[in-house]
Amino acid sequence: MPLQRLQSLSDVAAEQWDALVPDGQPFLSHAFLGALEDSGSLGPQSGWRPEHLLHVENGRLVAALPSYRKWHSYGEYVFDHGWADACKRAGIAYYPKLLSAVPFSPVGGARLLAARAEDGFELLAALPGYLEIEELSSAHVNFTDALADTALGEQPGWLQRYGCQFHWQNRGYRDFQDFLDALSSRKRKQMRKEREQVAGQGFDFQWLEGRELSEAQWDFVYACYANTYAVRRQAPYLTRAFFSLLAERMPESIRVCLARQGGRPVAMAFSLIGGDSFYGRYWGCLAEFDRLHFETCFYQGMDYAIAQGLQRFDAGAQGEHKLIRGFEPVITHSWHYLRHPGLRAAVKDFLAQERPGILAYAEEARAALPYRQA
Repeated sequence: MPLQRLQSLSDVAAEQWDALVPDGQPFLSHAFLGALEDSGSLGPQSGWRPEHLLHVENGRLVAALPSYRKWHSYGEYVFDHGWADACKRAGIAYYPKLLSAVPFSPVGGARLLAARAEDGFELLAALPGYLEIEELSSAHVNFTDALADTALGEQPGWLQRYGCQFHWQNRGYRDFQDFLDALSSRKRKQMRKEREQVAGQGFDFQWLEGRELSEAQWDFVYACYANTYAVRRQAPYLTRAFFSLLAERMPESIRVCLARQGGRPVAMAFSLIGGDSFYGRYWGCLAEFDRLHFETCFYQGMDYAIAQGLQRFDAGAQGEHKLIRGFEPVITHSWHYLRHPGLRAAVKDFLAQERPGILAYAEEARAALPYRQA
């Protein structure tokens, strides 16, 4: 079965694409992925060329793999730089490669979009042939859900990799104090002290939905976001236009928390809501304040999730600072198909050695959670 290639989401109707996207997954929507493309955040100039693979049957889109042709490994959060370096030393071309993931965001979810499972299987079965024709070294599918894990696990040649993130679970808490009551005494005092330190600096917090922000407020959001890169002397991945397009196309999914001091905003956290999940994505500040990051990005998000009845809070990559604040370890999965047999064998051995360490790390992290022992 030949796959069709889509180099711009604007070439497919939003209704057709979104009909394949499971409920509660805003990062896979035509609005979100299309905004990345239309804003110039993605494109050949960035090393991310949209290359969405489609299975079309009798003129009807029945399955899709949102994906990108890449000439580097930045912005992925599943790190294969070592594989690329090994290829370079061995004289093997690692780039370009094909990546299926949400650009610049380590968010899990569906990857194989299909109305029927068999349509998705047919797309996956055709993928190795596509890689060969296009002279792509490999295909990578990052942060998969259980359905994608099952489908990819049944295909020959795919290697599974484990990772670990930290998510907060709302266990039916009535309010933030109810959450604190579930913690050990020492951790409860620590969190209460952190919040008091921020309040003592005169901060208050304002929550806004996407349609409620003015252009001036969006300018502030972007200035904060861009500053997180500027302080590291890096260029931001996303353009200012991306935020405007999101506000236009999916305002109901957007939540922005503004941290204000004396009525003046000084920091922000940008999040999306999908189903019963709350996704903290971008943070930034225009000045440094003690503990403000933890309050704006974590405690305010917990407060909001509890008030809105949201069950899960995914606050992004990395974790030790989340762990001590009640975010629990979650094993993540990614899948990798490498055409070169020698590279595939070497990576298979590497993953077999890496996996026990990931699982042990997650178990050690779980033992360090701040919750009271039953």
